[in-house]
Amino acid sequence: MIYGTMADYLTGEQIVDTDDERYRQKLSRFLVKEKGYAKTDLEMRLKIETLFAGNFVVSKIDLVISLHGKRVILLRYGPGSLVTRERPALAAARILEPDYQIPLVVVTNGEDAEILDTYRGKEISHGLESIPGKEELQQMFSSLAFIPLVDQNRREKEARILNAFDLEVCCAGNPCALPEAPEG
Repeated sequence: MIYGTMADYLTGEQIVDTDDERYRQKLSRFLVKEKGYAKTDLEMRLKIETLFAGNFVVSKIDLVISLHGKRVILLRYGPGSLVTRERPALAAARILEPDYQIPLVVVTNGEDAEILDTYRGKEISHGLESIPGKEELQQMFSSLAFIPLVDQNRREKEARILNAFDLEVCCAGNPCALPEAPEG
């Protein structure tokens, strides 16, 4: 459902007002007002582009939290079940940064959340309130690892996972391939 436009809480830019975007804005306000992050600690609407088997996919990263010049938490929002969001969110955290894997992942439907360890792929806490606030993240920072994913085969597998999970099917029932791409 599109309601018109709204001002983005972090940037002030005009964006499309949808039910999903209202949850994203609510999460941004929560992180700033309740968890103590500065607006400049948060990046919205990042993208990872993949092309496999003729399927060009733009995976959207809803929000990334940075601290001390490093991206520390990747957050992906999606309505419905959290467990179905885990694998693509982990894949995104493993490949978004070329120099290291983002150590923590949050998957949320706007009402609930799971916080995952990127390296083990395991849940470490549950619930929106368990998302680390800025002070807590400052204390955790020295214990976090920023390990590169140097194995190119593994990077490609993670990109393929992201591509498969985030593939949208056109109204014609076919994948939306990138026009003029060698695989498209």
